Amino acid sequence: MKKTSIILPLVLLLAISVRSQNTGIIPQPLKVYKVKGSFTIKSNTPIIADSANLENANYLKELLIAEHQKELKINKGGGNGIILNLDPQLTDKLGDEGYKLKVDNSTISIFAGTSTGVFYGIISLQQLLEKDTLSKKANLSVSGINIEDRPRFGWRAFMLDEARYFKGMEQVKKLLDKMALLKMNVFHWHLTDDQGWRLEIKKYPKLTQVGSSRSNSQIGGWDSEERSNAPHSGYYTQEQVKEIIAYAKKRQITIIPEIEMPGHASAAIAAYPWLGTIGELNEVPTVFGKLPDSFNVSDPRVYDFLENVLSEVMGLFPSNIIHIGGDEVKFDAWKSSEEIQDFMKENGLASPADLHIFFTNRISNYLNKNGHRMMGWNEILGVNVHEWQDSMDMEVQENLAKNTLIHFWKGDLDLVSKAVQEGYDIVNSYHEYTYLDYSYEYIPLEKAYGFEPIPEGLDKKYHGNIKGSGCQMWGEWIPESKDMDKMVFPRLAAYAEVGWSVKARKDYTVFRSNLKPFLDRWKEQGITLPEKFERIVFKENR
Repeated sequence: MKKTSIILPLVLLLAISVRSQNTGIIPQPLKVYKVKGSFTIKSNTPIIADSANLENANYLKELLIAEHQKELKINKGGGNGIILNLDPQLTDKLGDEGYKLKVDNSTISIFAGTSTGVFYGIISLQQLLEKDTLSKKANLSVSGINIEDRPRFGWRAFMLDEARYFKGMEQVKKLLDKMALLKMNVFHWHLTDDQGWRLEIKKYPKLTQVGSSRSNSQIGGWDSEERSNAPHSGYYTQEQVKEIIAYAKKRQITIIPEIEMPGHASAAIAAYPWLGTIGELNEVPTVFGKLPDSFNVSDPRVYDFLENVLSEVMGLFPSNIIHIGGDEVKFDAWKSSEEIQDFMKENGLASPADLHIFFTNRISNYLNKNGHRMMGWNEILGVNVHEWQDSMDMEVQENLAKNTLIHFWKGDLDLVSKAVQEGYDIVNSYHEYTYLDYSYEYIPLEKAYGFEPIPEGLDKKYHGNIKGSGCQMWGEWIPESKDMDKMVFPRLAAYAEVGWSVKARKDYTVFRSNLKPFLDRWKEQGITLPEKFERIVFKENR
């Protein structure tokens, strides 16, 4: 699977064939030509693929069995059928993820320069099958069509927060399936936070023995004193993580782990109190929000701990990007610590924000030395994006390492422009449009669909620095998977089209029409959808 950090900017030189149309495909393809005829998949229809496409052929075979009760044989020879064709010369035209799909009376052909491209051609085929079999026809047929397609952005992410509420392997695999069907390629896995540590680290067993469990949970909102009175726990063993990684890889999804530091670290500090600055935490917090303690970044033992943790994380996850969080660090603990104040003087650090950048750069250097790239929320730039932060604490002299991938979520959009002009790469997840825990009243489906990752007015020479976008499912108030489903679906489909389709191909009315087969299928699969996901009740046209 390709390295996510070397995503090249997409130069959109391809002419757009026709205006967006009701293909039944989400995200909307780049070029679509409808042609006469159709192809019916019969029990004796072969999947024709050479050894380079065998994994994709098996995926298609399993898909047809699971979704359409049709078991096909895989042949290596020629002839008619469903042809999977890998042609490296097509990479120049289609990129690493593009494909061509042709359906006529004799064959279904998928051409691509890479196995990833072939996979996405299969996904489009699956969507066409869903569209053409909605009437429950006996025959599994696909109408004649020519598609040439490639994504606008190389980073199309969904984030799952399991630190607050552990969801488990079955739910994660279900989400990966849905991401794959929407051509989303990055699963951002938020595995640690104040309220839970969800990843086995063999060198530090207390991280899961202690840090994965809390006695109860805050309910009723941010200012509530009410508690659930029910314990919550859960974590993934490294063997389970390997299984999930393999599952994601088959679906062309890269998993980016997030290990929060230096703030949002209370679960780790509860496990090993010497990690903290305040030194008073002896259990995993039961409240949500921004908690006071952070890692003691003046203590050499803390750096040894973090490097040891990251070493296991790097050995476990194939991705060369590690997300370190870095958001919402409350500086009061650092300001009140004589040890940290002395450390700042010794290192010529004038403000807590300088200390934050100093720490972040040290982690970045460690990751870089080990062939990895650091990613973090945009507070790591040293900019003040919070009303509760003292402006004097944010007077910055240090500079963040240029190789850092900035995950923008909060602040003025001008900060994005400023960051790319300074040479940083950006993944744009502006919370006003992309936070799935926000209500449909705040982010209705159309608003989610209308998100534009490239800020208005940004000079075209910097567009390549915008690597893509992500949507985030924060979990503080969503303990049950069925409640999470209501927030994720159908907005996930909107974000998928934001990441894949060029602006000229996007059309909300067409998207709504193409969404109908997805809604039907999700309901069949037991996914609970919201009653309202726009400002009006959605009414299906039957």
